Amino acid sequence: MSRIGRMPITVPAGVEVSIAAGNVVTVKGPKGTLVQTLHPEMILEQEGNIIHVKRPTDDKAHCALHGMTRALLHNMVVGVSEGFKKELEINGVGYRAEKKGNELVMNLGYSHQVIVPEIDGITIEVPAQNKVVIHGADKQKVGQFAAEVREKRPPEPYKGKGIKYVDEVIRRKVGKTGAKK
Repeated sequence: MSRIGRMPITVPAGVEVSIAAGNVVTVKGPKGTLVQTLHPEMILEQEGNIIHVKRPTDDKAHCALHGMTRALLHNMVVGVSEGFKKELEINGVGYRAEKKGNELVMNLGYSHQVIVPEIDGITIEVPAQNKVVIHGADKQKVGQFAAEVREKRPPEPYKGKGIKYVDEVIRRKVGKTGAKK
């Protein structure tokens, strides 16, 4: 039995979950509304403010879908109530970021500025020149957008220059040694 899949999902106050035919789940909360179509064979049971995800059989495919379906539904509930965020850190001499309107403008050592527009469902904050915080209700969108921003200048292993996640550890390499005679 899936340990993740059998855990109940508690819906907090202020969040409304509706399950339509074909397992189309709509979750409304203070941070927004998320709609997702979950696998139609999974069984979703709602009792008051608790949702249980059950699988029809113990097939290998149903076992694989059980935990994933529960995790997707849980992430939707957490996203509309609390939201998700990713923090990025910019390291390097002259590397900096700022927000102009609804665009993230970064100087990353290129001959031009790198401009990333804000997409719907995502908000960008720049609390300091070397820090970028990405907020949103959809966990997948937040993670994908953060990965796309990081991709503009990934951290390099010699000096650690580039854009990295705050909790990411960069494995450093030793540079060249002196010439042998």
